[in-house]
Amino acid sequence: MGKSKVIKSVCRGCHGGCGVLVQVEGGRAIEVKGDPQGPINRGRICIKGRKAPYLAHNPDRLTTPLRRTAQGWREIGWDEALDEIGERFLAIREKWGAEALVLGYGTGRDNEAFIYRFANLFGTPNVLTAGHVCYGPRIAAGIAMCGNLPVVDYAGKPQCIIVWGCNPLVSHPDEYKGFYLGDSLRGGAQLIVVDPRRTPLAKRADIWLPLRPGTDGALAWGMLNAIIDNGWYYEGFVANHVHGWEEFCRRAKEYPLSWAAEVTGLEPKKIEEASELFSRTSPAAIHWGVATEQGRNCTNNIRLLISLMAITGNLDIPGGNAFFNPPPVVKVSSLGLHKRLPAEQRKKRLGGDKFRLADFIAVINPKAVWQAILEEDPYPVKGLFLISTNPLITRANAHEVKAALEKVDFMVVADFFLTPTANEADIVLPSATWLEVDYVADLWKRHGLVMARQKAVQVGDCRSDYQILNELGKRVGDEKDWWPTIRDALNYILSPSGLTWEEFCRRGYLRGEQTFRKYLRQGFSTSTKKVELYSTLFERLGYDPLPGYLEPPESPRSAPELLKEYPYVLITGARIPYFFHSENRMVEPLRHRRPDPLVEINPRLAEEKGLRDGEWAVIVSRRGQCQQRVKVTDRVPYGMVAAEHGWWFPEEKDGLGWDRSNINLLTENDMERCDPAMGATNLRTLLCNIHKAEEAV
Repeated sequence: MGKSKVIKSVCRGCHGGCGVLVQVEGGRAIEVKGDPQGPINRGRICIKGRKAPYLAHNPDRLTTPLRRTAQGWREIGWDEALDEIGERFLAIREKWGAEALVLGYGTGRDNEAFIYRFANLFGTPNVLTAGHVCYGPRIAAGIAMCGNLPVVDYAGKPQCIIVWGCNPLVSHPDEYKGFYLGDSLRGGAQLIVVDPRRTPLAKRADIWLPLRPGTDGALAWGMLNAIIDNGWYYEGFVANHVHGWEEFCRRAKEYPLSWAAEVTGLEPKKIEEASELFSRTSPAAIHWGVATEQGRNCTNNIRLLISLMAITGNLDIPGGNAFFNPPPVVKVSSLGLHKRLPAEQRKKRLGGDKFRLADFIAVINPKAVWQAILEEDPYPVKGLFLISTNPLITRANAHEVKAALEKVDFMVVADFFLTPTANEADIVLPSATWLEVDYVADLWKRHGLVMARQKAVQVGDCRSDYQILNELGKRVGDEKDWWPTIRDALNYILSPSGLTWEEFCRRGYLRGEQTFRKYLRQGFSTSTKKVELYSTLFERLGYDPLPGYLEPPESPRSAPELLKEYPYVLITGARIPYFFHSENRMVEPLRHRRPDPLVEINPRLAEEKGLRDGEWAVIVSRRGQCQQRVKVTDRVPYGMVAAEHGWWFPEEKDGLGWDRSNINLLTENDMERCDPAMGATNLRTLLCNIHKAEEAV
């Protein structure tokens, strides 16, 4: 057995950021513990991080590049793989234009800057992300309204916290770890939870608001009206730092508290009680989640929640929703070379003319890509390069995704395993896990920190996404735009700090100096220098400068004609402690804890449908069906069906079970029914039916 050593690193089992100590013996990671010196987690770590060695050293890992042949997959070398990929990409650009190549990536692997750099230098404006339904809307609307993304300052000890559309104790999303919320609650903070399910967090809440799914915007309008009508807003802040107050108040009268109560199904008194607690407790903060973004009213939701933060004076104060100063490193936008994309190419971004706010942050709606492949509208897409993403499982309308992946001329996938998406590729590249890479972790986040993710092990011939893109970039462009080695790239990223990679590793992390109420010195980073409740950016983009409300396109209110056949409301996407979207289904210690997907239904509904706990049921929508095991629980109300997402079955070698329990067989991606500014798809609120498996048609 080789010598034992401990490597300080940073986990990426979910959104990343937790400092860890990796024990390595004989070239294998054998244990991962939380690092007490980690600035974010302070020694705490979740089960996904602890079980990371089972991911890295999994016997089913891809460890060498593969090419599809008539006889099946054949192993090839890296030079052969990259040479062929480079030649095919250049041929696509020569014949069809650079825009005919689409790059894509998934959630939170810290690789987005390198991917955008490759795309922008190659000349394609098309990068397929989760940004239309995850985090991107908060970034775009935050920039439009107040110049940045407001993030809860837990260190400032908020006295009241609204947890809206998320469950951070399980998900640890984006800039946050659930530990922060737990610490605040133990410290006496009051809690308001907005969630249709009675989660453990909802049970702990001082006020729980179990709204009808998809009506977050209506609740926000109700709270805003209660605050305005009762004079609970911070008059000094509104008078000096808000743009469009009078117009906003007039718009608010179109969505009064009585209307909000009717739409959400909540008692007016309960909405008013929550509004008073939030507005009259200082400091207070809103911890929002992705559920607010995955629907037609996405942009309105975000604008309204920022409005709540603003008019109560909780923006950029200690314990409120703050703007964290970045550490001295090269920003993701600069590393991604967005300014190098020619203007004529940016105009070709798929869906950019329709979803102009998404175009503003270089995000596209997936439907636009599938349409360009299947129908060559508005032009043909001939190549896909998908990195750390599994769209056949994670994107809406999986049947359409499958058809597009089968039709595209040339597809490359870089991932850890042969996923359902990788199974459709022409060439598959073995990506390295976080245990196998050096990088400046959390570079993309807005919490004011970056940390040293240090390589602990090497598995097979796997390479980091950074190395793959760096080497491929040299093959299709000017070598001077890339680096001799990834170590050189890391030194470049750190150059504003004056540190080398080695020095950064010894230090462990960099933190931007935090200041508050920056608006008193410099205003907000908007054209008016104020928080724009009336958005001049939205106005310039041709959208309503004031927020409104859009009912989900498939709900009991908007589509009553469907209720006879699909009488129940389907919600999806609740996080599971053991998985990260479609990841970890092959990690035995995690899969053992959740071997099959679960769909939660109320005991009354279970009795009516003759469904018992643990039985397989079929969930059906207008678009398709899938099977999941029944979990009978009163945590969901009668008439609601709460299904899990991200499911496939690595043990099923024929198709990997992509079409058995995949909830995205039921979801829709109609661009006419998406959020009009961001193109957010309706993943969370749909109509469905549910039956015993043997009763399904």
